[in-house]
Amino acid sequence: MRKLTVDQNPAYPLYLGSGLTEQAKAEAGAGPKALLYDRAVKGYALELAGDLAIPHRLGLPGGEAAKTLQTYGRVLSWLAGLGLPRDATLYVVGGGTLTDLGGFVAASYLRGVAYVSFPTTTLAMVDASVGGKTGINLEEGKNLVGAFHTPKAVYLDLRSLATLPPSLFREGLVEAFKHGIIAGDEVLMRLEPVRPGWPGLEEYLERAVAVKVRVVEADPYEKGERKKLNLGHTLGHALEAATHHALSHGAAVAYGLLYAALLGKAHGGTDLTPRVEALLRWLQPPPLPPLSWDEVWPYMARDKKKLGSNLHWVIPLEPGHLAVQPVEEEALRQAYREFLERVSGQP
Repeated sequence: MRKLTVDQNPAYPLYLGSGLTEQAKAEAGAGPKALLYDRAVKGYALELAGDLAIPHRLGLPGGEAAKTLQTYGRVLSWLAGLGLPRDATLYVVGGGTLTDLGGFVAASYLRGVAYVSFPTTTLAMVDASVGGKTGINLEEGKNLVGAFHTPKAVYLDLRSLATLPPSLFREGLVEAFKHGIIAGDEVLMRLEPVRPGWPGLEEYLERAVAVKVRVVEADPYEKGERKKLNLGHTLGHALEAATHHALSHGAAVAYGLLYAALLGKAHGGTDLTPRVEALLRWLQPPPLPPLSWDEVWPYMARDKKKLGSNLHWVIPLEPGHLAVQPVEEEALRQAYREFLERVSGQP
């Protein structure tokens, strides 16, 4: 078992390994407990609930459909109907959409209760469950409502990765690749050997998580350095929204990284497009629908990273060196034209 500590306010531990139930039992509080879980991992979740003596359980379908105002209200009403007090702990088991939703529920129920996260996907392990960002979507865009609310603990149990189809396992590692660009870490940018059962998987995931931990500690509330974690996400989130989430998060961010690499090249940086195109060949995402600039731009214009009238882009100039700055719309359009040519042959 490996342990990392996230020095936010308050600090909390992340445990990484196989079979972390005993550690979770040792750190469980004395107050009432409830479990929110993704139905895709029902067996794992209910086994965990039994081991931790959690009597109240609610399963939901995963995916972006879980991150709605309606589902958020349903979970709040469930907790209120149980009469759970402020010293209750909400355990959240599932992928990034469930940890986002569950964390936001915990942040707002009774103005804040404790929550413990058991992420079950590679995406949730290396990114979504780390850093205390929680939230839900609106029809107008992704993650437009949320709060910073740090978990009591995060348990990255590698056993849960056995529940993932290969495509979903790979998609989560797009975020690890992104962390490699941010940190200038070549190991994280070499994804070919990474697979379930690979002897180096635990060390690789720890390395990926550690990048986010360092960034979050330096900038807990996304005032500066933490904005770099949005690399590839401005277009990525727009593609998700424009396709009504038919395009998954991992695939959308992979496409978004290619677009960001094109912006980096246009701004005089190292040409990272061959590296990202190799990522796309490894990932084999679904083909990108023929979306025009006018179809994706409104979603980007409403992005939560917008400051005043300016949308700030994360531009990779070289591995380990990123700029965060506004970009003229014509330059964005030109990069999008080249992006479409590269991914689909569209003019």
